[in-house]
Amino acid sequence: MKVIKYPDKKDWHELIKRPAIDEKSIRKIVKPILKKVQEKGDKALRKLTYEYDHVELDHILVNPSEIEAAKKLVKSDLKNAIHQAYENIEKFHTAQRQNTIEIETTAGVICKRKNVPIEKVGLYIPGGSAPLFSTILMLGIPARVAGCKQVIMCTPCNRSGEIVPAILYTADLVGIEMIAKIGGAQAIAAMAFGTKTIPKVDKIFGPGNQFVTAAKQVVSQRGTAIDMPAGPSELAVIADDTAVAEFVAADLLSQAEHGADSQVILITTSEKLLNKVRKEINEQKTELPRKHIVQKSLENARLILVKNIEEAVQLSNFYAPEHLIIAADNEEILAESIVNAGSVFLGNYTPESAGDYASGTNHTLPTYGYARAYSGISLDSFMKRITFQKISEAGLTNLGPSVMHMATAEKLEAHKKAVSIRLKYIQENEKT
Repeated sequence: MKVIKYPDKKDWHELIKRPAIDEKSIRKIVKPILKKVQEKGDKALRKLTYEYDHVELDHILVNPSEIEAAKKLVKSDLKNAIHQAYENIEKFHTAQRQNTIEIETTAGVICKRKNVPIEKVGLYIPGGSAPLFSTILMLGIPARVAGCKQVIMCTPCNRSGEIVPAILYTADLVGIEMIAKIGGAQAIAAMAFGTKTIPKVDKIFGPGNQFVTAAKQVVSQRGTAIDMPAGPSELAVIADDTAVAEFVAADLLSQAEHGADSQVILITTSEKLLNKVRKEINEQKTELPRKHIVQKSLENARLILVKNIEEAVQLSNFYAPEHLIIAADNEEILAESIVNAGSVFLGNYTPESAGDYASGTNHTLPTYGYARAYSGISLDSFMKRITFQKISEAGLTNLGPSVMHMATAEKLEAHKKAVSIRLKYIQENEKT
C-alpha cells in the first residue's frame, strides 16, 4: 500500500495508474486458440480443455441429470439467498423496460423507435478459485426479461468434469438450458464462431481472466459484439471523518481479494481516518482465506490524503472507478457531482458487496477507466433499438424540399432524385 499526502493535480495521472496488462503477449497466446476452435470446432474444444484444464470431457454440454444432482447439493440457506437476490435483480431490471416511442416530427412524418431483444447471447461465467454463480443472476435475468430467444452459458469444470453445484442451480433457476463445460479463451471462441455443439451467438457477456478478456476483444473485431471492454476489478472510496475505518478497510479488502491485479484506492480528507484504515487493513487481511491474493493486490493500493471533499470527488472522477463508495457527510449531495463511475454506493451501511450479490443493481461494470464512456450491464445491454418511419404524400411534400437541398449540398444527386421523383409523381396525380 502506498500512502500519498496532498498530491499535486499534475501528478494525478501517474498516481492512479492501473496495474499494467501485457496485452500484446496475451493476444499472442489467445489468437492461436481462437483459430483452432474456428477451424476444428468441438475437437479443438476437447483438446484445449485437456491441455489447459486437464479435463478429458465425456460430453461438452451439461445434461439434465447433472442439474438435478446439483440442486440436491446446494444448501437451503444458500438457495434462499439466491432467491432473494433473484427477486431484487429481477425487480430492478424489469423496471428498466422502455415503451415504444412514436412521434410526428413534421405533419405527415411519423418516426418510431422499438426495442427488440438480441436473439442469441452467450454468457461466460468464471468457475475457478472464485466460482461466480452471482454473475449468472446478473446476466441471465436481464437476458430473460429482455426476451432473448437463446441463451448459452460457458463455464469451466473441475478435473472430474463437474461444475460447482451453485452455478448449475442458479443457471437452472434463471432458465438457461444450454450449459457448456468449457472455460478460457476457447469458450469465447466457441460462442463467437460456433461449433457442432455450441451455436454461434450475436453478443458475448461476462467477466474473466486476462485471456478471456483478450479473446473477447479479438472476436469483437471479427463480427461478434461483447458487453464492454474490461480489466481487473477495482474500488475507490471517498471518505471523511464520518466514515467508519473498519468498514472502509473491509470494503477495500473485499475488492482486493478478487485477484492479484485488482486495485483499491482510498481518497480521504482525514489523516486520522487514513491511519486507522491502514491499521485495520493490516489486521483484517490476516484472517482472510485468500490473503496471498490480497497481499499481492495491495501492492497496487493507494491511500490518498486530499485537502477537501471537492478535491476527493474530482480525483475520483479522474480515476473513473468500476465501484465507488462515498462514506462521507452529505453523501447524496456529493453523488450528484459523480460523472465517472460504474456503480456508486452511498453511506456507511452500503457495502460494495451488496451490489455484487443481492441489492438489485448489476455487478458487471466497466473497469480500467472505461467508466468515462461505458455503462454497466442493464436491460438495454440485451436489447437493440430499431427505428421506423412512415411518410405520407403530404409529409413528403412538407419535408422533401429540405432533403433535396441537403442532398445537393453534399453532392449526392441520387439521394435528391429519390425524393424529387416522388414529388413529381404526387404533383402529377394532383392534376388528374
